[in-house]
Amino acid sequence: MNKIFFQYLTFGYLKKFFNVTLIAYCFGIILNLFEEIEFLKNLKTETFLPLTLTLLYIPSMIIKLLPFIIFVSSMWFLLSLRNNRDLLSLKVFGYSNFKIFFIIAITSFLSGWFILFAINPITSTMMKYYEQKKSEYSLDLDHLVTINKNGLWIKETLDNGSRIIHAEETEKNILKNITIFNLDKKNNISNKIYSEIADINDNDWELQKVDIIEFKDGMTNIEFKNSHSIYSNYNYEKITSLFKNFDTMSFLDLALNYKELQNKGYNKSYLDQNLNSMLSMPFFLFIMTAVASILTMNTLKRSNNFTFFLVGLITCVFIYYFKDLSLALGQANRISLSLASWMPIFAIGLFSCIGILQINEK
Repeated sequence: MNKIFFQYLTFGYLKKFFNVTLIAYCFGIILNLFEEIEFLKNLKTETFLPLTLTLLYIPSMIIKLLPFIIFVSSMWFLLSLRNNRDLLSLKVFGYSNFKIFFIIAITSFLSGWFILFAINPITSTMMKYYEQKKSEYSLDLDHLVTINKNGLWIKETLDNGSRIIHAEETEKNILKNITIFNLDKKNNISNKIYSEIADINDNDWELQKVDIIEFKDGMTNIEFKNSHSIYSNYNYEKITSLFKNFDTMSFLDLALNYKELQNKGYNKSYLDQNLNSMLSMPFFLFIMTAVASILTMNTLKRSNNFTFFLVGLITCVFIYYFKDLSLALGQANRISLSLASWMPIFAIGLFSCIGILQINEK
């Protein structure tokens, strides 16, 4: 009998979860499709390209919304149990509120780990293809930034030609061992600049210990300077922002290649933040199930679902902004970015422990 009840709770809850996920997916398609159409409206593309890009993007968005999808799924399932008297029947057969909560909360927790290990690598691959496909139609292709095993590479277009910048090492706003190639409009090298150190905190880069090699009329002229400044479209903040999007990187990639990514120049703080955000997700799903249980299992009486929908919406908004506040504190260096990922879970978890103990007595 216990096995039957366990399967009823588990599969009933997963059914609600899939339904809410499908609804979120459909809404995501409708909303993002207009954005992709707007992006491609002046370009000659395939008819179904906006839809293809949308279908590639939405799964990654769904994972970001997973805590709130779990919250809505839990509320929907528990309200249906209560309103059709199944909750009362389960209590008659010895299932306490805590036991019912624990079954669906563990289901949420294990689903989180399954998504991290099995689904997230697929969505990150889809996101990579989405970024590559969209970049083919980007109007900003003349300005490129990349990091590989050889260091940082930047290409930017100038009024009188173009510029290619290579730095062997990056350390926050400091570049080391920099080579700069300035090209004319015919892609001929007009000069080369070698520098040991460059401060890129602002768009006006400050280069130290500089060798400038000029090429003109078949002649080469070398000039040494202790300091030299150049203007670039990029500064430290802009370059860093380009590598904050970890949607193209799966949990397994980040966990297994952490040192390699750091050596490539990825910011350690943002690597830590993303890794901890992913690690905390299953625990966050567990906590969101607890919050939904507290709101719905405090009585056996039937109630107006609209009221709970409104309360649930307010709760989701509060938790969203609380997470946002925690992240803002981390980015402002008030707390570490790693702690910023866990702080909402600790705070909401403490509240949930008290609430679960109270509903277990009812």
